Amino acid sequence: MILGINASRGRSGGARAHLIGMLSEADPEAYGCSQVHVWSYPGLLDALPDRPWLVRHAPAPLEGSLLSQLRWERYALPRAFREVEGTILLNIDAGTVSRVRPAVTMSRDMLSYEPGEAERYGLKPWRLRLILLRHLQNRSLRAAQGAVFLTHYAGEMIQRSCGRLENVAYIPHGVGEAFRQPEPSQRWPMDRTRPIEVLYISPVWRFKHQWHVVEAIAALRDKGHDIHLTLAGDGETDMIERLHRQMAESDPEGRFVTHLGHVDHHNLPALTGKADLYVFASSCENMPNTVLEGMAAGLPVASSDRGPMPEIVAEGGVYFDPEDPGAIAAAVERLIEDADLRRQVATRAHHLARQYSWRRCADETFAFLAGTARRHGGRG
Repeated sequence: MILGINASRGRSGGARAHLIGMLSEADPEAYGCSQVHVWSYPGLLDALPDRPWLVRHAPAPLEGSLLSQLRWERYALPRAFREVEGTILLNIDAGTVSRVRPAVTMSRDMLSYEPGEAERYGLKPWRLRLILLRHLQNRSLRAAQGAVFLTHYAGEMIQRSCGRLENVAYIPHGVGEAFRQPEPSQRWPMDRTRPIEVLYISPVWRFKHQWHVVEAIAALRDKGHDIHLTLAGDGETDMIERLHRQMAESDPEGRFVTHLGHVDHHNLPALTGKADLYVFASSCENMPNTVLEGMAAGLPVASSDRGPMPEIVAEGGVYFDPEDPGAIAAAVERLIEDADLRRQVATRAHHLARQYSWRRCADETFAFLAGTARRHGGRG
C-alpha cells in the first residue's frame, strides 16, 4: 500500500497536532504500507517527523489564496496521487474538494453541526460560511469510501445530517507524552499559602465562554476563596474584547485573572504542570484536546456538560452548564471544598487519559486505511 495524505487544509492547531502526533508514532510497514506521501504547506511539512517511508510534497498553490488551494486540491491532487502510484488517500479535513478515490475522510469540525452554535454568529458572513461548510462536508463524507470520527458523539451528530455512512471508524487522537505525569497532581495548596491555580486553555471563540468562567471565579473570590485563573488562547477579535471587558469589570485591578493570549503548544505542559485545577467551558467540540491534556497531567477537572465531554471526561470530572456562571462556580467550589471528590476525579481522569496515545491513534488509523483499501480494490 502507498498512502497519500491530503493535508492541504490542515491549518488548525488540532489538525496539525493530530498529523504530527500520528506520524511520529506510526509503523506503516506493519500494515503493508511502504510509503506515505503528504501534500501540504511548508509550515506543516517542516514539523513532521523524519522517517524513511515519509515523502513530503509542498505544491506552490498551497501557499496562495484559498481559491488557489481549492483549485489545486480539486484538479492537481488527482494527478499527483497517480504519479506516486497511490493506493488510498486520507483527507485530514472533511471540507475537502478532492476527487481522488478510494479515499478516507477525517471529520474534525462540529461547529457546522452542533444545534444552536451557528446562530451565535447572527447574520454575519461567518454563519453563511458554516452553512456552506456543512453541505460541503456532508458531500465529501458521503463520497468517501471510509470516514474517521474522533468521538462517537461527533459521529452520531454528523451522520444525522449527512446520512448513515457504511464504513466508519471512531479513532480518538492522542495526548503528547510531555503532558503526562506519573501520578495525579499533588500540588493542592493545603496550607493556603498561595492561591488555588485554575487553568483554562482554549481559543477565545463564541462557544468557549471564557467570560463566564471569569464571572464564576470572581464569585468564588467574593465568597472568600483565594483563587487565580489563567486563560491561554488567542481567538476572534470581538470575543477577546468581550473577555477583556469582563476581566475589567470582575477584576479591575488585575489581581486574579491572567489572559496569556496565544501560547505555543510545546509550552503548554509547563502551564498544566503549575495548575491545581482545570476548567473547560466549551459548548461545542469534536474532541476536546486540551481537557485531555489536563487529565493526563492528573488535574481535577470541572467540565462543560455539552457535546462529547461526558464521553471523554466520564467520571474524571464534575460538570456544569457552560453558559451559567453560577453553575461553573458551583462545580469549581465542589472540587475546592471536597478533598475526597477532588482526589477521586483526578485519579480517574489520570487513568482515563492513559488510553489516549498517538501510537494507538496511528495503529487504528493505518489498520482502517489498509482494510478500506482492500475492500475497494486497492493494494493494501
